Amino acid sequence: MTTASRRDRTRLPAAQRRRQIVDVATRLIGEGGFWALSMQDVADACGLTVPGLLHHVGSKDGLLLAVLDHRDAENVRSLAGQLGLGADAVGWPQGISLPRACEALVRRNATQPEIVRLFSVLQAESLAPGHPAAEYFAERQRRVLAEFTAMVTDRVPDPESLGRQVMAVMDGLQILWLRDPDGTDLVAEWLAAAGRLFADLDR
Repeated sequence: MTTASRRDRTRLPAAQRRRQIVDVATRLIGEGGFWALSMQDVADACGLTVPGLLHHVGSKDGLLLAVLDHRDAENVRSLAGQLGLGADAVGWPQGISLPRACEALVRRNATQPEIVRLFSVLQAESLAPGHPAAEYFAERQRRVLAEFTAMVTDRVPDPESLGRQVMAVMDGLQILWLRDPDGTDLVAEWLAAAGRLFADLDR
């Protein structure tokens, strides 16, 4: 893309431009991972120069964290609406059971394979030492496990173990689904697994 064609692009308000950048980066990271992400490709897709892109996100690491933060916020808003919670809900408040929360999450994920792919790729990549999202995913795992555990505390002998099993089954099914979307019904497979995982819980 030439400098002239970039200049022909309509100037966008800062918030709208940042959202465009995040959307483009989300797609590119989901396709090739963070290590393969080219800031030049992001800039070209947004009609910007690389310095112009960096003006909005600061750095490649900053872009990655902006993508993750945006997706987390979008998921919280969507799930809050699906579960009938307030728009300012954070986490899973009392009164929402773990089976109900997980089913809502799986149903949400089944509608956005590109986002599930993004998180799956980054989660695997972040196991490498020095990955900029390593601490993000470590903290996210701790937070989700704590939320899941709290929702079954006093209802099963080892609530933390159940929380880990739920996370592992959910992540594993998503990988199978991403690899074979036509042969794997994510929601149906989750409901079947949930019937066994939560056999001793009242839904």
